[in-house]
Amino acid sequence: MQGGNVAVVGGSIAGCAVALAALRGGADKVSVLERTTGELRSRGVGIAMQSDRYTELEAAGYVHADMPWTRMSRRDWVVADGESERGRTIAEQRPFDFRGYGWGSLWSELRRRVPEEVDYRSGAVVTSVEPADDGVVLGLADGRRERFDAVIGADGYRSLVRDTMFPDLSPTYAGYLGWRGTSPGALMEAAAPAEFSEAGTVVGFPGGHCMIYTIPDGSGGHRTNWVLYTVPPDDAPDGPRSGPPAELTPELTESLRSLVAKHFPPYWAEAVLSTPPDETLMQPIYDLEVPHYATGRLLLAGDAATVVRPHVGGGAVKALQDALVLEGAWRAADSWEEIADAYERDRTAVGSAMVGLGRRFGRAQVERTPDWAAMGQPEFESWWREQTQSPEGDSGFGGHALRRSAG
Repeated sequence: MQGGNVAVVGGSIAGCAVALAALRGGADKVSVLERTTGELRSRGVGIAMQSDRYTELEAAGYVHADMPWTRMSRRDWVVADGESERGRTIAEQRPFDFRGYGWGSLWSELRRRVPEEVDYRSGAVVTSVEPADDGVVLGLADGRRERFDAVIGADGYRSLVRDTMFPDLSPTYAGYLGWRGTSPGALMEAAAPAEFSEAGTVVGFPGGHCMIYTIPDGSGGHRTNWVLYTVPPDDAPDGPRSGPPAELTPELTESLRSLVAKHFPPYWAEAVLSTPPDETLMQPIYDLEVPHYATGRLLLAGDAATVVRPHVGGGAVKALQDALVLEGAWRAADSWEEIADAYERDRTAVGSAMVGLGRRFGRAQVERTPDWAAMGQPEFESWWREQTQSPEGDSGFGGHALRRSAG
């Protein structure tokens, strides 16, 4: 289908990718409406991308070899063990073929590849979405109203576009938190021997775990990225069972730092504790699956469509795959209805499967953590298979393989 005036609500990784997809597919005009002002490149958290999924996306032109990245070839699971500096390794996953990216640098590279003909507007706050039979009217915070032939919601887990499509649907709090941060790369690089340079490390502790790996810092160096999952303390605002803590407080930050100091091997504790408290991010963990990725002239992509717990390691992959599948559907279709139908058939099932895997990971790795110290390689492998086994053979960890017809 050629032609059409399309708006993408949200200009982060998913938004840049689907804007590129719509333009490649044949849209006449594409506008990206991003609510924040300035650059998004300052977001410093890490993203892991499974290498086979990278290869598929590189072949389609959505990622490129010149985007800064780091290599992971294995993942070690460790526990504290007395005074041992790095703790004791209970299991090793090899091969573990992932690439590490900085969110900000990956966004920056995608943004740079969005053609100038795309109208990318920073500070454009969408306040209303009004569907019609032949288009969608968006209301903006500055009072303007603009009509588009179709609107793609790439506006994250609190998506206004999704709320318009499914007003009774909202993300469900999982009952625990993710903590994120990055610490100076020099800490890890100065002390780590060569055999640690391509390894991700998971520290297991009672009630959770923490994944640690190296990412590019966007300036030619590296930083140590970490994400830690645990149930908030009982005295957290709102409590761990009634809902996510309302805000990041000094008390919550101190509870995190105390947990790390008590349960982590010294080397890995330093990797986390060297992150300044004001640069430590708290992320209540949610999940959500939608019954449809497309309704009328509205379509969803990325976290706006499916909120997957980060344990799956495939959030960025799914967002980029959404764009690739949308591009293929657009090229093959003769109408918007055909585009929406083809996109819907492919992505809804994938999103649902990823949500299910994220819930299994959450139960096994946070809500019902095993006695990590009692595990060895055989026990770990059995435990891991219980979480990832799939009748199709594709567990979805790191993202699902694209169907042959996609793109």
